[in-house]
Amino acid sequence: MNGDISGKRQESGLDTSLPHSARIWNYWLGGKDNYPVDQKVGEEFRAFFPGVVDLARDSRAFLVRAVDHLAREEGIRQFLDVGTGLPTANNTHQIAQRAAPSSRIVYVDNDPLVLAHARALLVGTPEGATDYIDADLGDPAAIVEQAARTLDLSRPVALTLMQVVGHIADHGEARSTVRALMDALPSGSYLVFNDSVDTNEANAAATRRYNDSGAAPYHLRSPEEIAGFFDGLELLEPGVVPLDRWRPDPAEDTPRDEVIALGGVGRKR
Repeated sequence: MNGDISGKRQESGLDTSLPHSARIWNYWLGGKDNYPVDQKVGEEFRAFFPGVVDLARDSRAFLVRAVDHLAREEGIRQFLDVGTGLPTANNTHQIAQRAAPSSRIVYVDNDPLVLAHARALLVGTPEGATDYIDADLGDPAAIVEQAARTLDLSRPVALTLMQVVGHIADHGEARSTVRALMDALPSGSYLVFNDSVDTNEANAAATRRYNDSGAAPYHLRSPEEIAGFFDGLELLEPGVVPLDRWRPDPAEDTPRDEVIALGGVGRKR
């Protein structure tokens, strides 16, 4: 639930009377770009499921390791980050441009607060490029069309989707949306994907309460459904695994027994 870009845009723009997933996520990460309503829902969720803070941190750490690997080891120089969320430490352009200063990054979101912060804070290297698209996940054609202003879509691109596809209720629609984005990218592109599983009962119970809070609902999926987003792609080792087990730093803590979310990286043939 990193950010709701599912197409349910609030017509009046920024509404601080309703909780918003990007601001709640920011609260769990210790950020300050949130409002009392976000803090209230975030605390209620955490009371039912304290592990959500680990989830937020694990998702960010997974993004860091995956993007760093693609930039350093696979030679990827273009990244399409859909569902940006509010800026925090180790944003996609920072990770990629540390490894390769010429990297080009396009962020996609539709929340006015996210976009305002992105334009103010997400400034990249002079050698590379950073752009921001106001678009909905439910309109992949518009995302691709606007991304082409900054990215060369004849060359490989890494598409990142971190805890956002759960905002699409119908699984078939979610699959077709991810497929449409990947179909627009050339051979040698990558999908970097993670989302929460429905097998963690505490998370499932907290999510049901969250969905009654007035925020855009989030839909957990089975491990098999999450793995299915990589159908037709060549999975990098170790495959689709709990986030803290995807190529962890040996210096990091021992992986947790509790499985909250799964993620992986797949290459388009």
